[in-house]
Amino acid sequence: MKIMRFLKEAQEKTGLLENNKIIELSCSPIEAINSKNIDESFQKDMNKLNDVQILPPVSPSKIVCVGLNYSDHAAEINMELPEEPIIFMKPSTSVVGHLDNIIYPASSSQVDYEGELGIVLSKEARNVKSEDAADYIGGYTAVNDITARDLQRKDGQWTRAKSFDTFCPMGPCIETELDPMNQNISLKLNGEFKQKSNTKNMIFNVYELVEFISNIMTLKPGDVIATGTPPGIGPMNIGDTVEAKIEEIGILKNFIKKS
Repeated sequence: MKIMRFLKEAQEKTGLLENNKIIELSCSPIEAINSKNIDESFQKDMNKLNDVQILPPVSPSKIVCVGLNYSDHAAEINMELPEEPIIFMKPSTSVVGHLDNIIYPASSSQVDYEGELGIVLSKEARNVKSEDAADYIGGYTAVNDITARDLQRKDGQWTRAKSFDTFCPMGPCIETELDPMNQNISLKLNGEFKQKSNTKNMIFNVYELVEFISNIMTLKPGDVIATGTPPGIGPMNIGDTVEAKIEEIGILKNFIKKS
């Protein structure tokens, strides 16, 4: 099922997406995911998708990101495969949703796209084993790990380059039922394909990532792990439209605007 958040009459709502219509639910996204069965007691009004403002599907306390996690990306930049995941973090204030603007900061001259599969945690996870990780994953969403590449090179570390407000679009929904080991992933810039791969090319799969990260820090319900980007990273310009797509989730579309 596809769970999403939306704005209706100035109030945040949870919805179940079916055939371009949203069934309003009387619970939070995480409660909907953990229920496993959305019966009539949860269901309220029916809304047309085009009549509401789509919000980020969750409000994470943190976004943990993985660098260099696709074998075809490593080959593209001629780098050796890492022995363990390379992780960094984005603040919750960087999160925006589907159809929101990405603001190009005045302090940067190169802002890049990075389309990724996002893991959404539905339970608190600490010291989880990979074979148990599926029990803690509520579903998956699309993420665009926006990066001020020139500032990343200048700083020698990644915090400033990854953390600007609007630098973590995610959505449009959480898909609770998909095979994360075999999903086509792509990204278009102004309608032209820039990234194309499949999650089977991940160096560390989603379950291994949950194990690795949860043995470092406690993951809270609603936290998101951005699992790395495939080949084809490149710059965007003010006025561009970027669309990150995960096969069974859908398209995350955003617009690049001047600060």
